[in-house]
Amino acid sequence: MAPKGPRMTRNPELIRGIRKLSRSQMYHKRGLWAIKAKNGGKFPQHEKAAEAAPVTEKPPKFYPADDVRKPLSNKRKSKPTKPRASITPGTVLIILAGRFKGKRVIFLKQLTSGLLLVTGPFKINGVPLRRVNQVFVIASSTKVDISGVNVDKYEDKYFAKKVEKKNKKGENEFFEADKQDKAALPAEKKDDQKAVDVSLLKAIESVPDLKAYLGARFSLKAGMKPHELVF
Repeated sequence: MAPKGPRMTRNPELIRGIRKLSRSQMYHKRGLWAIKAKNGGKFPQHEKAAEAAPVTEKPPKFYPADDVRKPLSNKRKSKPTKPRASITPGTVLIILAGRFKGKRVIFLKQLTSGLLLVTGPFKINGVPLRRVNQVFVIASSTKVDISGVNVDKYEDKYFAKKVEKKNKKGENEFFEADKQDKAALPAEKKDDQKAVDVSLLKAIESVPDLKAYLGARFSLKAGMKPHELVF
């Protein structure tokens, strides 16, 4: 890039105080006459920008230390969870975590929340109707015919717990009530479990050794390689 030279003017100075061109000559050279003629014999005048109104209130000198919390906008649309291809109605699953870890259960259907509805049945291995996340199960190749089981009434609301407000109790009353707080299972849910078990037991007993298979707990023994097992 070439260095900038001295600024050139249209009307250079011959000697101090005397220019090369006169005032009228510069008037024509700059074309001011054309601008004046274009605007009706007058130079155009620009309107002044409106002055901002004076601020009467002074801004605060200090600001709050805590940031004001604003809810984040969630633009993501929730998608229903899809069960794995190996998990189909009637598949025998192995529970990997929780109270019934190692138990084999029968998959009945997927609920709206994405959880799996399973049962032992309760009469064989003590696992009642419950919801399980598919992350914590292994699908086996064994299947049970559940065409005779009606599971239409079982949804997420069926498993919701009723929360009751408890009054403050004294120390003695607290320990005594602790034993009574364990509410017994409603008779309605017991009947529902029996109805499901009756339908499943008919299908299970028709297959040899299936009842013993569901009743046995799954566990790994010395020398067993999990990645080589076929379930």
